[in-house]
Amino acid sequence: MRIGDAAAAAATTPRALRFYEQRGLLPPPRRTATGQREYDAADVNRIRIIRELLMLGLTVEDVAACADRLHLLEGDALPRYGDPRGVCSSTSGVVERRLTALNDEIARLTKLRDGLAARTSASAALPLDAR
Repeated sequence: MRIGDAAAAAATTPRALRFYEQRGLLPPPRRTATGQREYDAADVNRIRIIRELLMLGLTVEDVAACADRLHLLEGDALPRYGDPRGVCSSTSGVVERRLTALNDEIARLTKLRDGLAARTSASAALPLDAR
């Protein structure tokens, strides 16, 4: 199938496929005699996996770091966290680093939210003429 069909099958855009190829997430696709990209069902499955990993919070760089192992994922379901068959398992540290970064960001946002809530509560407690 051509790039537009593959992109539609994976619920993305042709531009995203070219970006994934450029960043090393997708290997260069086969080409027709006229130079057009050709994809098959396995390519579409790989694109879906890439998109799922990105939606789960991994960065493009994270996925690129384990791009050579994405073929190990079968079907559309990712293995459970900690599964030794995991593509970005503890051997590479990608998932652990991303979980740490997400936990740090959650802590930062929680502190920001709590500070704003405390400030709002303090303002609401003041008499109207003191505001």
